[in-house]
Amino acid sequence: MFSAFFINRARFAMVISLVIIIAGVIAIQVLPVAQFPDIVPPQVSVQARYPGANAEVVVETVAAPIEAEVNGVDNMLYMPSTSDNNGSYRLDITFALGTDPDIAAVNVQNRVALATPTLPVDVTQQGVSVRKQSTNMLLMLNLISPNGTFDRLFLSNYMEINIRDALAHIPGVGEASQFGQLDYAMRIWLNPQVMTALGVSEAEVVDAIRRQNLQAAVGRLGAPPGNEGRAFTYSLQAQGRLTEVSEFEDILVRSNPDGSNIRLGDVARIELGAQTYDADPGALGRASSAGEQRRRGAGTGTAAVALDPAGDGVRLCGTADPGPRHRRRHRDGAARPSRPLTRRTGRGATGLHHQRQQ
Repeated sequence: MFSAFFINRARFAMVISLVIIIAGVIAIQVLPVAQFPDIVPPQVSVQARYPGANAEVVVETVAAPIEAEVNGVDNMLYMPSTSDNNGSYRLDITFALGTDPDIAAVNVQNRVALATPTLPVDVTQQGVSVRKQSTNMLLMLNLISPNGTFDRLFLSNYMEINIRDALAHIPGVGEASQFGQLDYAMRIWLNPQVMTALGVSEAEVVDAIRRQNLQAAVGRLGAPPGNEGRAFTYSLQAQGRLTEVSEFEDILVRSNPDGSNIRLGDVARIELGAQTYDADPGALGRASSAGEQRRRGAGTGTAAVALDPAGDGVRLCGTADPGPRHRRRHRDGAARPSRPLTRRTGRGATGLHHQRQQ
């Protein structure tokens, strides 16, 4: 028999076994992460926003229709949701191990599409996002201004424009997001006393802004078929959306019969600020913008980060979860990283972590 050959040649069998062991030890170092078993259930996140609504209104008008449709989606385990007083809504659907996250996201998207017609118009205009995600946080970064040169609004927009996309493109990173993201917005503070005296309502102000702050396609001159005898065609351009405070102040709210005009600057104070101030991602008492990275999926290794952000006056510092392989126990029983997670460079910080190659 075949086994008798190795039984009669014990030394040869021992050499073959050692070769197999050595080959296995070498192969495990380059084994793709995707071949490891999934230990974290896949998760799909649904997010929406209802501007101006409190938590109770969000629950009744947004959460109830969406959850009624999503409930019972294939392989779903549970789905906790959060409704905040700032009008935001988040639903996290957790699926059973082994479920394809792409298929799960498509199934959830189809269920959300059934609930979309019953949502308020303001919610559908903002958009309802459906994304697959991992529950494992990979790295947290803080973009700070040590000298106080820049405020939170500038730092948040700098991270959104210049850093977040770069982090999201790193192999192994599934999602990069900000905590308390601050987007630039034109804030209009209405004066109720002046509006009452002039007889101006909020609906008039909103309607005037919508009619006069738009991007219009005005067409062309001399385009066929009505271009007989004309050698040129002219594409017309009109002023697009307003961008300056002075332009918003000139918005015409009402023209009175006596020839006088009421403009937006007469009934409101206008400033360029943040869209929302509900979150304060401050670090160490200083203005900062905090962001996080998440793994692309269960079992995926951690990505290395190397950034040189804004230069003078801005510093990027980060902390990461080192994982069980990079922790060591001490006499007091506390676990801490076995090596520093960040390293100072000339103008920024570099977050270091091991990553297996796909």
